[in-house]
Amino acid sequence: MGKVHVFDHPLIQHKLSYIRDVHTGTKEFRELVDEVGMLMAYEVTRDLELQDVEVETPVTKMIAKRLTGKKLAFVPILRAGLGMTQGILTLVPAARIGHVGLYRDPETLEAVEYFVKLPQDIEEREIVVVDPMLATGASAIEAINSLKKRGAKNIRFMCLIAAPEGVEKLQAAHEDVDIFIAALDEKLDEHAYITPGLGDAGDRLFGTK
Repeated sequence: MGKVHVFDHPLIQHKLSYIRDVHTGTKEFRELVDEVGMLMAYEVTRDLELQDVEVETPVTKMIAKRLTGKKLAFVPILRAGLGMTQGILTLVPAARIGHVGLYRDPETLEAVEYFVKLPQDIEEREIVVVDPMLATGASAIEAINSLKKRGAKNIRFMCLIAAPEGVEKLQAAHEDVDIFIAALDEKLDEHAYITPGLGDAGDRLFGTK
């Protein structure tokens, strides 16, 4: 079973309090989500493998550490996942970015794939799927289904806020996926909104309703 990591870093929690605040405007909201995305990526990549390499400093030669193994790909779920992407790229500028677009069928309420664009060598990369919210889990599950259908194997999921119901469903559907969360909230309400949550992340990021 994949592990669930809930971050308690003071900077993440501080910024998250402003992200939740209904009085935070679009510009500040966008900047804060970007910043928390970068801070979370720092934690999510903590166990990347390193290898010894010889480098020459202005003083002498030495053995230093550089990343080895599989290369990284971050895959935001459209559209709200885009809000966390630039912060991630600030930290890991060489990472490839894929995209998965999903919409909710109004009758079945299931997530339906409408767009997927991934690096050609996706099966060789360590992948982090990115979305601000994990509510019912439907979008995350379908996004990971889309990746696995295309050969992806090593997948993690990263979000700002999750509901216990979504975490449970994602774990049941994809036992091999570790989940990284800035905050685990109380529950889903009758409209499947995370409570206390932060509202609709996409609308607050892009100034839409």
